[in-house]
Amino acid sequence: MQTLVCAYIGLGSNLQNPAEQIQSARVAIAALVGIEERGFSSLYHSAPMGPQDQPDYVNAVMAVATDLPPIDLLRVLQGIENHQGRVRAERWGARTLDLDIVLYGDEVINLPDLIVPHVGLTERAFVLYPLNEIAPQLIIPNRGKLVDLLDNCPLAGLTRLA
Repeated sequence: MQTLVCAYIGLGSNLQNPAEQIQSARVAIAALVGIEERGFSSLYHSAPMGPQDQPDYVNAVMAVATDLPPIDLLRVLQGIENHQGRVRAERWGARTLDLDIVLYGDEVINLPDLIVPHVGLTERAFVLYPLNEIAPQLIIPNRGKLVDLLDNCPLAGLTRLA
């Protein structure tokens, strides 16, 4: 049996009741074989990256323990995105659901379909602040302490939802 790895998944949605999309994805992820939920942040409201002619986002971060290899984890997450109506039409476009592997243990992964730690992690308040809520002592591979990264990442309008 493979040992369990702690992975962090970023969740985002800005279409079709985003908060419900996030909660549905949380349930679907936790129900997967080989995955156990270890933590879930509050929901956060953020402005869109890229094109601004789309609704604002709801974001969260989920901590899981998994024995799935990273590429297999990616594939099951993409299956959940597809099940919840994800259409990959435009880079940084509006979407029902976006699930990203932010971290996978302390591994550094550079594959055509998967880069971990997630690209842009250090500049994305909508990932760093929810991540800090559930794992404040985290050290990001090749990036340093999460608390130090927060010092250089303004909130940029990010707000926690009630």
